[in-house]
Amino acid sequence: MTREEKSQIVEGLSERLTSAGVIYLADTAGMNAESTSKLRRMCTTKEVQLQVVKNTLLKRAMENVDGRDYSELFGVLKGNTALMTAEMGNVPAKLIKEFRKKGELPLLKGAWVEESVYIGNAQLDTLASLKSKNELIADVIMLLQSPAKNVISALSSGGNTLSGIVKTLSERSE
Repeated sequence: MTREEKSQIVEGLSERLTSAGVIYLADTAGMNAESTSKLRRMCTTKEVQLQVVKNTLLKRAMENVDGRDYSELFGVLKGNTALMTAEMGNVPAKLIKEFRKKGELPLLKGAWVEESVYIGNAQLDTLASLKSKNELIADVIMLLQSPAKNVISALSSGGNTLSGIVKTLSERSE
């Protein structure tokens, strides 16, 4: 591979890292062609981009990205590395967990999710349970709506009770 080809690859990876909100690094070594193909299909259906990359080129691309510090992930750039990018933080983790129901691969090397770094396969459950930004906003809205719903419910049920009492009192006086 010539220097020009390498620089084009690094530039493409840098653009991809800049545009991605979530980056996962997985070890796919030992996977046969059939299982790799299945993993790629799953990634396509879940809107996760998967690309096997050379560690040195990925490290250079990570160093080129402005405003993001990927230096904690440099230590996991050894052996076979597959780069997974997505917009939602928990989607690649859920995908890996679902795929691993049939085997032990791929292994999670590390992840960069919205400014946080997760290292090691043990972090997979934590990453899968993360809520997306939209899910967190929905939870906050539900919490804010709950007291208002309680007040409206109390007022409407109280109105029915009050009208019942007035009706009973008016019937007594007759």
